[in-house]
Amino acid sequence: MTVILDPRPAPALSTAAFRDGMAALASAISIVTTDGPGGAHGFTASAVCSVSDTPPTVLVCINRTASAHPHIVRHGVLAINVLHAGQSALSDRFASRRYTMAERFAGATWRRGATGAPLLEGALASLDCRISDVRDVGTHAVVFAHVIAITHATEATLPALLWFRRGYGRASQDGEDAFRA
Repeated sequence: MTVILDPRPAPALSTAAFRDGMAALASAISIVTTDGPGGAHGFTASAVCSVSDTPPTVLVCINRTASAHPHIVRHGVLAINVLHAGQSALSDRFASRRYTMAERFAGATWRRGATGAPLLEGALASLDCRISDVRDVGTHAVVFAHVIAITHATEATLPALLWFRRGYGRASQDGEDAFRA
């Protein structure tokens, strides 16, 4: 069910004010990948979250101008590769338009998931997904996907890579690697 409570446009808020406010929201960093007839594509994402555990569903927000956008939608599959703190250089590579897709993928070891999407060796977790729905909202597409399989890192103590106040940080369960930006 979709309910629209107030169809009027939101009050004017500058893009800068919105981005400054969102910079205070710490987010896990993932590399979202796909593969299919258009080849392997991927991008760095901070807008990823769980939607439901029945059925296991996640969402990923992707700017519609991102080079990976049409391929992810067309292929109908994606993998969410959750990064650890030692993978910030790989995150930078997938976030930059300077690198070709081949150059982005050359920076790490990958294997195919059940869907065919590239799974990152050494990621904290890799979620192999089939896309179930795509909604355009503003400048982005909100991609909903059912999780088909999950693999976890063998090293459970690695700190997570986070994005906070426009910079990288890290966090771990034991608090030893408390978040630093």
